[in-house]
Amino acid sequence: MKSFAPLFQRSIISLFSLASALLLCQCSPSIDGRSKMIVSVRDQKLLLTKDGRPVKAYKVSTSKFGLGSGSGTNRTPIGKLGIAKKIGGSAPKGMVFKSRRPTGEVLKPNAPGRDPIVSRIMWLYGKEGHNRNTYRRCVYIHGTPEEWSLGSPASYGCIRMSSSDVVDLYNRVGVGAEVQVIRGGLTTTTEGQRYARTVSYQLLGFSNGG
Repeated sequence: MKSFAPLFQRSIISLFSLASALLLCQCSPSIDGRSKMIVSVRDQKLLLTKDGRPVKAYKVSTSKFGLGSGSGTNRTPIGKLGIAKKIGGSAPKGMVFKSRRPTGEVLKPNAPGRDPIVSRIMWLYGKEGHNRNTYRRCVYIHGTPEEWSLGSPASYGCIRMSSSDVVDLYNRVGVGAEVQVIRGGLTTTTEGQRYARTVSYQLLGFSNGG
């Protein structure tokens, strides 16, 4: 029986973490069921959609250690996730967070020698069996002062954005919004193809890509 104890304990902790994340969503006054974010690891971009229609694309950084959900691997989880909690809504851009609390220090973009979490935090939870420990692993969408590294895998498991972009995204989405991390490019998805057509039409001078 002793050999099963650690496995049983890990299972209980994972289930408790998932239940806590879901409870946070259920307790929210309004759940965002309209917004969806698609994170392309190949493109290092996040596409925001509303009701299936593309809204905006942002440059991001996923983990430099690759994809996965193992504890202690510092990898970005793949698959369907959701926003469990939003933190820092009233903080100025560049505010440094430690243990999800504002420290009072504010950093400018690309401040030398610094790599903390800044500006905003959107705490994620896993919606599938293989990534159910995402909340317990403290995987976030958050701001980074190392904006020069965006567009390349550079994080320790989280999804990094510039301060301006993470504040913009934070203001557009709510708790419960879906986040889907995919290996391929954005144009492998219906939403990504629609976004590409919209951008192409805009470049040609049309106001609506159809």
